[in-house]
Amino acid sequence: MSATREQGSWRDPLLKGLEVYRVGGAVRDALLGWPVYDNDWVVVGATPEMMRARGFKPVGRDFPVFLHPDTAEEYALARTERKAGHGYVGFEVHASPDVTLEEDLQRRDLTINAMAEAPTGDIIDPYGGRQDIEARVLRHVSDAFSEDPLRVLRTARFLARYAERGFRIAEETQALMAQVSESGELEHLAAERVWVESEKALGEPVPKAYFQALKACGALEVWFPELAGDAFDEGVAAMAQVPEHGATQSHWRYARLVSALDDHQRDALAARLKLPKAVAQLATHSALTQRFLAGAQTPDAALKWLARLDGWRRPEQVATQLALVEVLSPSQAATLRFAWQQAAAVSPKALVDAGYQGAEIGKALDQERLVAIQRALSAGG
Repeated sequence: MSATREQGSWRDPLLKGLEVYRVGGAVRDALLGWPVYDNDWVVVGATPEMMRARGFKPVGRDFPVFLHPDTAEEYALARTERKAGHGYVGFEVHASPDVTLEEDLQRRDLTINAMAEAPTGDIIDPYGGRQDIEARVLRHVSDAFSEDPLRVLRTARFLARYAERGFRIAEETQALMAQVSESGELEHLAAERVWVESEKALGEPVPKAYFQALKACGALEVWFPELAGDAFDEGVAAMAQVPEHGATQSHWRYARLVSALDDHQRDALAARLKLPKAVAQLATHSALTQRFLAGAQTPDAALKWLARLDGWRRPEQVATQLALVEVLSPSQAATLRFAWQQAAAVSPKALVDAGYQGAEIGKALDQERLVAIQRALSAGG
């Protein structure tokens, strides 16, 4: 984000007379030299009534966060939080004009996320975030870190983002992550929230670091127990081989991560995480493709592979898996693509016109498709 746009936010007439700071990720990424796309702001000394009077729109009835009426950026009242239940939503929030900026920053997860920028450009850093950036360390701000189990996943995700820059998790933070894993608090997280964090991590530069960090602190066995055994190393390595099209990178990486699991394990993990249907299906189809490529690519095997992909009704699913074939077995990709095209060209209407009826049509279709695949594989071989 340009300096003009940044300073322009502070010069906004709606903010006149308010004590406003940019906080969190925007400050962190600017210091790291990363592009800043989104801003989060903290307002000190204000009340909800003051924000509403200026046209800011409350996000929720009991949560002190407001959206700017023009930019939709988030402006949160300075607040503190106290643990009052299980999971990452079990907190009582206290927001009032007497909460200081330092108190607001203290409730955050990592020191690199607990910095603020003043309108003057000065960095307010009461917990050593800048020093930890220079030392390439992910360190918790306070022992309150252990009150929010989601922070275990977030810390692992930040490692996936910054590992290639030499970041590591501080030993004392690793110890707290292990403590949370052992406490049973992770089990109170919503499956959808676990998947959101994991999906983000799968899109980071070093996704394996996320799962390695979860394994190191015992969190992997809570939410990904199927991966905690021998399948872990194979799955982590497989994430390095993903297509560039057919699905998002994070979804391909998940499909490859679980490629070493059997069908029962893969389905159990998908159910536990409440995966979106498209992601679970991609993982299932990718496992089919991997098994097909590992065996003999006979016409019969190819026909069964295409049928199990529901290729006759959903040809885009075959196209997606052919993208995986190009990565895993590039020498076979062109031949299998040709075989698919020839099989897909077999016309049910032509068989009906030829006099086939009822169940005979299906049998004749399979036979004609098998012949088409046989010819294509022979031509390609």
